[in-house]
Amino acid sequence: MAERAGNSDAVERLRERLTGGRLLSVRRALHALNPAELASLLESLPPRHRRLVWNMVERDDEGEVLLHLGEEVRAGLMREMDVKELVAAAGDLDIDDLADLIEHLPESVTQQVVKALDTQDRARLERVLAYEADSAGGLMNTDAVTVRGDVTLDVVQRYLRLRGELPPHTDALFVVDRQGHYRGVLTLERVLTRDAETLVSAVMDEERTALPATLAAERVAQHFEDADLLSAAVIDEQGLLLGRITVDDVLDVIRKDAERKLMSLAGLTEDEDIFAPVRGATRRRAIWLGINLLTAFLASSVVDLFQGTISQVVALAVLMPIVASMGGIGGSQTLTLMIRGLALGQIGSGNTRFLLRKELLVAAINGLLWALVVGAVALLWFKSWPLALVVGLAIVINQTIAALAGIFVPLTLKRMGIDPALAGSVILTTFTDVCGFFSLLALGTLILL
Repeated sequence: MAERAGNSDAVERLRERLTGGRLLSVRRALHALNPAELASLLESLPPRHRRLVWNMVERDDEGEVLLHLGEEVRAGLMREMDVKELVAAAGDLDIDDLADLIEHLPESVTQQVVKALDTQDRARLERVLAYEADSAGGLMNTDAVTVRGDVTLDVVQRYLRLRGELPPHTDALFVVDRQGHYRGVLTLERVLTRDAETLVSAVMDEERTALPATLAAERVAQHFEDADLLSAAVIDEQGLLLGRITVDDVLDVIRKDAERKLMSLAGLTEDEDIFAPVRGATRRRAIWLGINLLTAFLASSVVDLFQGTISQVVALAVLMPIVASMGGIGGSQTLTLMIRGLALGQIGSGNTRFLLRKELLVAAINGLLWALVVGAVALLWFKSWPLALVVGLAIVINQTIAALAGIFVPLTLKRMGIDPALAGSVILTTFTDVCGFFSLLALGTLILL
């Protein structure tokens, strides 16, 4: 936490120097930032300052910085780079990082980058690109260090000394047979602490499961969290070792997923540039506002059905926002739990019925509790027992409907292949507004008129 605060302070100081025109000081300070910090700085700058800082970034760091940038900011900077610059930036990346960046490069640049690779690296790149970017195969590094189970730890130690270095974040070696099938994991701790004449097969961990290359990225992250892993093997359908995933890759998945869920609540993408041009930002937000407007018109049409009731009992118009907002809050609580449960794989066909009963019971108890409170307020305010009864019943009904919507809306959206975090809140709000208005006004028509 202290390190993060220090990095944030450094970026803030750089912004102040840019504003003050102290470019020489900025250039020196940039050398102290790693690629992720440089990306954070670039994303926090208006376009004019962003271009200025980008031109100061060391050529050897450009590829790594591009990799850490959001898609919109990255695309803007790449449009200002010529083909030679792009090829050089991509050529400095490791194969797994290159696979992440290459899909964003122009076709002409991609061809030149691939052509510049040697045969082995080209094969490794093709292996990674064969899988979806948001799968275990798309996340993996192909630099896994392997050993066989029929050799001694002494042989392994001599082999590691001969290599001279290990890939970053290596905490274990992967044990394979002669055909390359995954058999288990040999931790470096066991290599160093067990008898040198012991066979690898005697001390390797055969219980640590490998991840299928087609496994979704969010499932990969969940597996790392559940098993408290630093690295994991990735295998194909035949059990052949393809590569490994390390915890830093998983942290990127978790961060991007969190950003996506946060931004999707407002209809935005996680790559939204805070300093994007007005025209593009307006167009993207207008779509979301248009969808919200349609749902608002739907709620208004329900109110329009009961104009006569409202004209005779004006107090109903005063109480309508209370009923709708209470249902909205209750439904949002259930919706949030459902989205989280679905993301973590905690909800399935076996427990949906129990969850439904539980949420309906919670909604009924809360509905009755707050119906009494709001009913009492309405009685003191408008001196009408029938009106208090109407608003109390409407709150109970809307809380129940909100609980049902909070459960079935995300389940339905997920079954349709739509992200519940993106569309769930809009649909839920429509349900609670429409049902809240309808229940209050319909009950008012039946009881008060």
